[in-house]
Amino acid sequence: MQGPERFSNLPEYAFPRLRALLDHHAPGGEVVAMTIGEPRHEMPPFLSEVLQAHTHLFAKYPVNEGIPDLLDAISAWLGRRYGVSLPPARIMALNGTREGLFNAALALCPEQKNGAKPVILTPNPFYQVYAVAALAVAAEPVFVPATAETGYLPDYAALAPDLLDRVAIAYVCSPSNPQGAVADAAYWRDLIALAEKHDFRIFADECYSEIYRTSPPPGALEVAGQMGADPERVLSFHSLSKRSNLPGLRSGFVAGGPDSIRRMRQLRAYAGAPLPEPLQHVAAAAWSDERHVDRSRALYQQKYALGDRVFANVPGYHGPEGGFFLWLPVPDGETAALHLWRETGIRVLPGAYLARKIDGANPGHGFIRVAMVTPIDEIQDALLRLRDCLYR
Repeated sequence: MQGPERFSNLPEYAFPRLRALLDHHAPGGEVVAMTIGEPRHEMPPFLSEVLQAHTHLFAKYPVNEGIPDLLDAISAWLGRRYGVSLPPARIMALNGTREGLFNAALALCPEQKNGAKPVILTPNPFYQVYAVAALAVAAEPVFVPATAETGYLPDYAALAPDLLDRVAIAYVCSPSNPQGAVADAAYWRDLIALAEKHDFRIFADECYSEIYRTSPPPGALEVAGQMGADPERVLSFHSLSKRSNLPGLRSGFVAGGPDSIRRMRQLRAYAGAPLPEPLQHVAAAAWSDERHVDRSRALYQQKYALGDRVFANVPGYHGPEGGFFLWLPVPDGETAALHLWRETGIRVLPGAYLARKIDGANPGHGFIRVAMVTPIDEIQDALLRLRDCLYR
């Protein structure tokens, strides 16, 4: 039986591809996994008590859009963090933000834009769900370089006006994965103005917003509110995976205009996978507490300083402004990752696995992504071994 063609040209996903590259070679030392962005800092200590108090609710079907306590907690957090006042009707709980980033395109991308096939813009490199979402809605994915020349954020304004007129959705990640670049208020203002001019939505993937070097990154909803932009112009996606070291909770949210959230809720009523209600209570408690976030951020800031010291003399090194990845320059990411594994046992991800080749060039080719998620003493040893293997 013939299957669909729309996903037939997808490359192998990054981690199976990495296993095929490395696993038939023996590691050259004690294995250290620095590939996946899975936080290893302490979880909020009070959450087990919250879960225990609500375990009886596993006997109930969960609320699709989020229980009132969770939506109220998220609304209050948005007010504290960004100074925006959004009622719960403009927020929807997610079973992980990857689900939301995908389903938002299903719910909101039109079949045509100005009488033509719609375009979905994505930075390149990028979080891979963006491209799959574009293909799922039969849109044309357009991969826009996010390189040193563009501040590691996509320069969507440089695209041709006729292409911009076909854009339905533009994905932006800030702080960016994998490069750790932060979109400042001026970047958001320019992008929102571009979206107003050409009438498209911005999907702001802000999952790493609470992990930063110095100043809290400005939010897309925050800047849109200051500009008086159309409330439907921006949807913001956030997660407890990175903020609260809870990747296994699979809890996030999307916030945006009332019509956008209504459409997403309608789709979810038919095809959603809501978070179990006891876990929604856990999420509400996590969004209501900042102390554990502050402690975790301080550890990441120590790791930024460590990375800066270790790679200070590496030409082209650029320390991240946010997130927890190092985006390290190498002649060839695959060759470097394989050499590093065979010589030291350290696993890193070739940058090309997170990007697409456009016009003969893959902007991730000359990089490796290194996740700084394990304890700092383990990271220090691994980074020193990595530096000595690849740069000396």
